[in-house]
Amino acid sequence: MRETLAALADLTRIHFFFVWPLIFCSGLALAFQNYGGFSWELVARAALIGLLGFLAGLVLNDYVDREHDRRDVDGALTRYWRPFGERPIAEGKISPRGALTVFLVLAGSAAALAATLPAPHNLYVLGIMGYSYAVEYFYQTKKRNQTLPIAQVIGRTDFALFPVAGYLVYGSPDVTALLYFLFFYPWTLAHLAANDIADIENDRARGMATIPRLTFGRTGSAPEDPTPILYGMKGAVIWVLGFSAAHVAMALVFGLTLGPVALAGFGVGAVLLGAANYLIIREKSPAAAMRALPLIHIAAAVYAIAIIAATVL
Repeated sequence: MRETLAALADLTRIHFFFVWPLIFCSGLALAFQNYGGFSWELVARAALIGLLGFLAGLVLNDYVDREHDRRDVDGALTRYWRPFGERPIAEGKISPRGALTVFLVLAGSAAALAATLPAPHNLYVLGIMGYSYAVEYFYQTKKRNQTLPIAQVIGRTDFALFPVAGYLVYGSPDVTALLYFLFFYPWTLAHLAANDIADIENDRARGMATIPRLTFGRTGSAPEDPTPILYGMKGAVIWVLGFSAAHVAMALVFGLTLGPVALAGFGVGAVLLGAANYLIIREKSPAAAMRALPLIHIAAAVYAIAIIAATVL
């Protein structure tokens, strides 16, 4: 039983559990502010939708990539993301059928809760949920064979829409929802490239065309291929810096619409993101990206807290 619970904890990256409802409910808080009203029951329901829905996406990630994960040679990123430091499907702790069952239970529970929302909010949330799972599958499969970062650019729209779905639990598609997406999307792309830099040895072993490993005019990289030539480490660093800059610019635009409390929180997040970029630019190495990732993740939590605080204070 203990081994099974540990495997489930690794499968769901359970030690990050508090972040997902926080980000999701930051969108809901903005909807309460814009449309009036408040309900603790709706907050609890939204938090569960966000938590269960996101955990389902993490399980889907592992299920789709289960064969390629067996090729991993560097466990540093696995130990960061998973409390017991293992990939349970690849290491045989959970069967693929068992993982698929976990995904269906989590996703089904989130969808059932979302269905209880009044129309059209239930349709908004269910639509984003379905889109996100489809895009997660697309991302995991497309990055195995591409020469342009199509998987990354399309794939991270799922995470960027996550807080927007929280907003649509109570709100409607409007300028605030659009601004939140435009604010968060560049962060997701910067974060993804930093994660790829940290995991470059495994991506090389898996033959994945992630940001540091994208080729030009060449597909289906074999595990033994050298680091490709289009982006490489330098290009990945520029990618992180460029999308971080775009994110900070949108943080200013979004923050000005939300007020001084949110703007101050966004400033703290921008400092953390700047420190993360400094580490990556200075060393241009997987080890530097590993040290930068916690700063990038803390920045996202700070943003969510700042948005919620701005609606309360």
